Amino acid sequence: MDLRYPIGPFDSEAVIKPEDRFELIAQIAETPAKLRAAVAGLNEEQLETPYRPGGWTVRQVVHHVPDSHINSYMRFKLAATEDQPQIRTYHEERWAELPDARTGPLEISLNLLDWLHQRWVLFLRSLNEEDFRKSFQHPEWGLVNLDQAIAMYAWHGRHHVAHITSLRERNGWN
Repeated sequence: MDLRYPIGPFDSEAVIKPEDRFELIAQIAETPAKLRAAVAGLNEEQLETPYRPGGWTVRQVVHHVPDSHINSYMRFKLAATEDQPQIRTYHEERWAELPDARTGPLEISLNLLDWLHQRWVLFLRSLNEEDFRKSFQHPEWGLVNLDQAIAMYAWHGRHHVAHITSLRERNGWN
């Protein structure tokens, strides 16, 4: 197994059908609880363990998820309210090295993720068919419609939860 992609890499070529949306939005809704469960009971030494050689620590992964999802939430809102807005990227690897991501209490990011996902899912469930065809322009990925972005962030949450759960399994921390 490739430790970088415990559930496999994101398939950017996958066709997202309208009937897939409900399940993808449900996966986004479940991410906070699944991340919280993935780190439940871990001690400080375990939180400082990289999920793979050269990878982020469990703590950095937990702080990364809301950082990433806040950016995504904003991209969704921009796409819904503007005509193919050009969005910014951010240096996630630099954000992961900031003191709050290296040493901050997990509960802060877990709570942030809970509230953010409640708002995000409320927003997603309010969109109509036409809204899901709206898109944003990503500097590296090109034009991304909201259906593709939903699939990407449903995968993203599962991907990082699997980093932690697969580490726990490999190390017998269950």
